[in-house]
This record gives sequence, C-alpha cells and structure tokens, in this order.
Amino acid sequence: MAKAVVYALLATAFIFLLVMLPSKQRGPNHRRRHHHPHPLLSLNRRLGYTGHAPIFDPLVAKMERYAKENGFPGGMNASEVEEVHEYIGNEGKLNLTLRLINLFPLIDQAPKDGFISSKELEQWVMQQTLERLNYSTQKEMESHDKDGDGTISFAEYLPKFSTKDLAKNKMEHGEAGWWKQQFENADADKNGLLNFNELKDLLHPEDSNNEEIHKWLLREKMKRMDKDKDGKMNFMEFLHNAYDNYKSYVEFETGGKNVPSPEQKFTELDVNKNKHLEVEELKPILHYIHPGELSYAKYYASFLMLEADGNKDGKLTLEEMLDHDYVFYNTVYDGNINENLDEDLHDEF
Repeated sequence: MAKAVVYALLATAFIFLLVMLPSKQRGPNHRRRHHHPHPLLSLNRRLGYTGHAPIFDPLVAKMERYAKENGFPGGMNASEVEEVHEYIGNEGKLNLTLRLINLFPLIDQAPKDGFISSKELEQWVMQQTLERLNYSTQKEMESHDKDGDGTISFAEYLPKFSTKDLAKNKMEHGEAGWWKQQFENADADKNGLLNFNELKDLLHPEDSNNEEIHKWLLREKMKRMDKDKDGKMNFMEFLHNAYDNYKSYVEFETGGKNVPSPEQKFTELDVNKNKHLEVEELKPILHYIHPGELSYAKYYASFLMLEADGNKDGKLTLEEMLDHDYVFYNTVYDGNINENLDEDLHDEF
C-alpha cells in the first residue's frame, strides 16, 4: 500500500507545513525506519540559519502558495489546488511514494543513469529555490508596479515616505534615507527605477551578485558586530560575533576536518595586517556570516544526501529516497524562525 502523509496548511503570518509520517509499511519485509523529528530544523539550528527553508517538492511549494494567497484561516481542501488530484486523496493525504517516483526522473538528468548524484540533487534544490525567489519577486512587482511599465519607482514601492521624509534623509534602520540607499544600491543601471532583477536584489539581497549590495550587507553586519563602534572589527569581536557562524558552515562542508582556528582565520582575512578587519576584508566570508537562500540551498542538498544515502556511495537510488521519504517532506516552518529577520532588509515591508 502506498505511503501517505497528512498535511495541515495554515494561512497565518507563517505557514506551518506539518508532516505526520505513516506507520504502515510498503510490504511485510519493509524494515522499520528510525525517524528523526524534523531533521531540517536540526540543520537550521546547527547552522544558525533563520531564513526561508527550501522546499524539495514543487507541488508542496504550490500548495503553500495557494493557501497563503487565498487566506484560508485553518487549512485548505487539497482538491482545490490545480494539478494535485492524482497525488492527494479526498482525505487530504499526499501519496509520497507516487510523488517521489514521479520526481526521481526529473532530478536524474545528467547523466540519466538511474541514480541521483550530489550535483543533480543540488541543481534540483537550487532550481526550486530560484523559482521561489522569482515567484515572490513577481508578486511584489505586480503589487507595486501601479503603471504597469515593468519597473518600480521608489514612490511606487514605498509610498508611505513623503518628500519631506526623504529630505530629512534619516539613515537609521527603516527610515526613509535608509530605504532610499538600499533602493539606489539595487538600481544597478542608475535610472531611478527597479526592473525585475533589480527588485529581486532588493528583496533578496543575500542572493544578489550586486557588489554595492554586498558592501551594504557587510556594513550592516559590521554595525551589529562592532561593539566598540570604531568602524572595524578586532579579534575579540570577530571571535564572539562572526567566527561561530563561519565555523558551523565550514564544519558542515568538511565534516569537521581542517577547520581554521579563530586566530588562523582572522590572520588570513586581515590583509593589511593592522590587527583589525574592515568591511572589504569580510567579503570572503559573506556567504558564511550572511547566507542567502541560494547559498543555504546547497547545504540543504548536501544534508538530503547525507540523510538519505543509505549505503553512503554518494548517490541516491529511488529505493533510498522511498526509505527516507521523511527527509524530503519533513519540513516545518517554525513561528520563531523569522523573528529576528526584521533587522534585515527584506522584512521591512
């Protein structure tokens, strides 16, 4: 009998995607699995990540969006979601076996050999993450582009700020001047308007390739880590405010091998050897101390491989994915996961 999972989709400020794993097995010889309670949350805590967690299955992402956009107070009828009828029964049970059987050949692409490699899995997760970023950007564009010209002016984006507010040019976090600076950073072609890609950079600065945005992220991060307010970071500030984050990610990357000590990393970053780190010197570790969704997606893909690769040969079979389905679907959006994100750019709306 195919396995199933029960979803409760709540359209609140944060959507909780709860997965209750079934007790029924696929056959009399099917071994009992040791379920990890919400393994993705363990990864989030280990890496200190507080952003939007990746969603492996695009169908689940679609269901989440549908519930959120239609504002259902307690849940939704799965039959109302387009293209899900063959996977979800009348009781709202998602057939994980059928989902994974259908997803497997979509992920197994290069080469199409009956296995999913680490690279193929990473490409899949990155694709799902990029689609989420593009979707959220498109929704913001549709919401703010009042004249329908495909671009957004500052006035269209933040009409709450008056000309007088802009003239004051207050640069405190969230003030008109602060926002104007972020808008100008994202405006790569300096025409006073944001196109789709520029708006995406504004909404998701950690995932941007814009150097001005990178500098701004580092300056903002420096302000929070620079306890003596001298505009740079001494060793103790680095040790207590940046190194732990860096160490967590590097340990995950390397399996805990050859992780530089705080002293070694500080010395490596201190290019001008003045015993302080300045904003430019933090650039090599930006994706460690301020990871975006695309950066995190790579770690998430590695995590999936580690959890589901039963024989540890570095690739996944369909059987391994079915035996570890909870890893791919045990995604929980905790209500506290975003509580400190209002310090960052994209939660000031």
